[in-house]
Formats: sequence, structure tokens, C-alpha cells
Amino acid sequence: MIDASTTSHYGLLKVSPWCSPQDIRRAYRELSKLYHPDTTTLPPEVAVVKFQELNEAYGTLSNPERRLRYDLEQGYSKFTALQPPPELFQPQKAPYQSRSAYLDPTDRPLSGGELFALCLLGTTFLGCFALVLAVAAIRGVPL
Repeated sequence: MIDASTTSHYGLLKVSPWCSPQDIRRAYRELSKLYHPDTTTLPPEVAVVKFQELNEAYGTLSNPERRLRYDLEQGYSKFTALQPPPELFQPQKAPYQSRSAYLDPTDRPLSGGELFALCLLGTTFLGCFALVLAVAAIRGVPL
């Protein structure tokens, strides 16, 4: 594994070259509180330099395109970290058994909530139809 020395952007942020963008952001926020010229106990000149280096490292690593370019320049390879697990290519012990009694997932009995919604829909339709008939009878329209 490549050692992220303190001169690399990863070393400045104290993260691994294979860390997630969330880890980079979290490390930057913690270190920016530590090195910010207004909140640090370091001399102002040192704090400003450290904070600028930290901002440069975060600016590069937080942008996916710039991070990829930086990784290629530094020799970090993400492909070694993204290897599939070895058991992925192992043959399965037994064929997959479906736990459903129905072969077609769309061919299944309706749930209680679905039946209730259908009953509400039917009742609403019948109520609207009855309302139309009542209005027509009141206005004297022949049916």
C-alpha cells in the first residue's frame, strides 16, 4: 500500500487515498478548525500557510475530476481498492429457490390496503353517479 506522506494532499488531510468524499470533507472540517488563523494557537504566519495548504488539498480532493487527475499523477490506483469480493465468482451451492408461491410478481392477491382503496374508489364513483342523477332529477332533465 502506498504511504500517503504529509507532503501529499491525502497526508495533509490525514486520510487514506481510497477514502470516500464524505471522509475527505469530515477531515477537512476538523483540520480547518485546528489550523484556521482565528482559532489556532499556532503563530499567525504558520497558521496561514498551513490553512492555505489545507484548502489547496481540499480543493483538489473534493473535485472528482481534479482528484482523479491528482491520483493519476501521484500513482494512486483506485482499481486495486475496488476489487470485487472473491466469493462473488464462486459457484452457488444450491440453485436459487424462490420463496414466493407465485411465479409472476404482478400476479398476487390484493393486500388489505389495496382492497380498502378499491372500495373507497367504488364508493366514490357510485356517490358521484348518484349525485349526477339527483341533480338531473331536480332540474327536470329526462333520463
